[in-house]
Amino acid sequence: MDKFLQRYQQFGIHLGLQRIQQLLERLGNPHLDVPIIHIAGTNGKGSVCAYLSSILTQAGYRVGRYISPHLIDWTERLCINEHPISKIDFLQVLQQVENAISPDELPPTLFEVVTIAAWLYFAQKKVDIAVIEVGLGGRLDATNVCDYPLVSVITSISLDHQEYLGSTLAEIAFEKAGILKPRCPVVVGILPPDAEKIVQQQATEFNCPVTWVKPAIWTKNQNSLQQVAKYQGLEYPLPLLGEIQLINSAIAIATLQILRQQDWKISQEAIARGMEKAQWPGRLQWITWQNQRLLIDGAHNPAAAVALRQYVDSLSENRVSWVMGMLSTKDHTNILKAVLRPGDRLYLVPIPDHPYADPEQLATLAKTLCPNLNHCQVYLSLIPALEAVTGEKNTLPVLCGSLYLLGYFFQLLENN
Repeated sequence: MDKFLQRYQQFGIHLGLQRIQQLLERLGNPHLDVPIIHIAGTNGKGSVCAYLSSILTQAGYRVGRYISPHLIDWTERLCINEHPISKIDFLQVLQQVENAISPDELPPTLFEVVTIAAWLYFAQKKVDIAVIEVGLGGRLDATNVCDYPLVSVITSISLDHQEYLGSTLAEIAFEKAGILKPRCPVVVGILPPDAEKIVQQQATEFNCPVTWVKPAIWTKNQNSLQQVAKYQGLEYPLPLLGEIQLINSAIAIATLQILRQQDWKISQEAIARGMEKAQWPGRLQWITWQNQRLLIDGAHNPAAAVALRQYVDSLSENRVSWVMGMLSTKDHTNILKAVLRPGDRLYLVPIPDHPYADPEQLATLAKTLCPNLNHCQVYLSLIPALEAVTGEKNTLPVLCGSLYLLGYFFQLLENN
C-alpha cells in the first residue's frame, strides 16, 4: 500500500477542486451519497472529529470519519465506527481511484487520491453520516466538494501553513470560511476579531445560520461528585486533556444540537458515553516509556504550543525537559517562545523521512530566545534523546513539535 501511495507523493500539494471533481464524476459522484459534517480550523479539528464520531457511534449510527495526517498507518485516516479500514479494502478503493485516472491528464495529488478513496469507501459501506476533516485551509481543499453539508464547523483560526493560506489571520479565515455553503448551518469556535469578521461576512453572504460557541465550564456532578464539563445544561465527562477541550467539546455538542434539530436521534446518554470513549492519540497524551511517564503532543504551531505549555504549567512540575523536532516550514521562533521557560532543558532531534528544521539551528535559536535554559543539546536520533530525558530525576519529560515525530515514535514502539 505504501508503494502504491508513494507514486502520488511526488505531485506535492496543489490546492484546487477541478482534478478531484473530474475524478469523482467518473466514479459516479460517491460523495453525493454521503451526508457529512465538514470540519475546518487551525487547531481542534481532530478532537472535534473524535468527539462527533464517538458520540454518533454510541447513538447507533454507521459513522465514517476521515482525518489527516495519520500517526502510524494510512488506514487510520478512514474509519467506520472507530475501526480503521482494512488494508485489503483500502487497496481495493485505491485501485478503483487509479483506474479512473487518465494517463494524459495532470495526475492527482496524494491527498486527492486518498480523499476520493474515502468518499468511495463511505458510499460503498453505506454510512449514515461522515465526519470529514479538512486537510489544508478549506476553500480549495480536496474535501470541499459537497454542496450541502449537514453542518460546517470552524474550530479555530491562527497562523499556520502561511505558505499556502496567506500571511494574515484575515486571509487564513477567508480560506477556512470557504467551506461554508449557502443556507447550510455553521458552528464556529472562538476566533480573533480579524478572522471572526471574515467568517461573519461569508456567513451573511451565504445566508448561513451561525452558532458562535463559548467554552464549556467545569462543574461537579451532583451524584458522582466527579468533575465534569457542562455546556448548555448538558453535563459530560471529558477524557481528552487540557483546558482547550472545553471549547472543542462545546463545538461538538453545538454541532450535535443542530443535527437533533434535523431529526437525528442523539440521546443525552449517547453524548455522555461518546464523550467518555473518545480517543485522540498524540494530543496531550500520557504514555509509559521505559518505566517512566512521558507526555506527548503534536504542538506543531504557536497556538498549539501555547495550549501545551498551559497544560504543563497546570501540573506544578519543578522542571520540564523537552524533546523536540520540527518541520522546516514551521514557525520555530514562536513555538519555542511558547514552550520554553528559564530552567527548562531542551533536547533537539531530526524527524526521519521528512524535511525537518536543522536541530543545530534550532538550538542556537532556543538559546537566544531563552538564555537561561538549564541545558540545551542536539541528538542525531530520537531514542538517545529520550533515554537522556527519562534518566533525569525530578523533571517532566515532554515529546513534541511535530505529529510526524510522534508518528515515528509510535512506529518505534510498535516495532519493539
